[in-house]
Amino acid sequence: MLTSEFSQAAPRRGLRKLPARYAGIVMPFVLSILMTAVVSAVSTALNLGFSAGFARHWAGAWGLSWLVAFPTLLVVLPLVRRIVGALVEPPKP
Repeated sequence: MLTSEFSQAAPRRGLRKLPARYAGIVMPFVLSILMTAVVSAVSTALNLGFSAGFARHWAGAWGLSWLVAFPTLLVVLPLVRRIVGALVEPPKP
């Protein structure tokens, strides 16, 4: 499932990788950081523009949205996987 995606990446020297069993936590962690950063930046820019206080307002919005998004992803990802499994054919061997 997730491990095949990660095993295809080129290994980096000197960087220790987490065991595959942590992929279920690392994936939503990274996803929540990136998505909330982008969405909160867009929302902050639309509401305030790129003013002098943009970075401060964006950081506050990002922190709050990440605190909501990460646990939400942990809870809803199993449901999302079931929905995707119902809509997409499994890979052929």
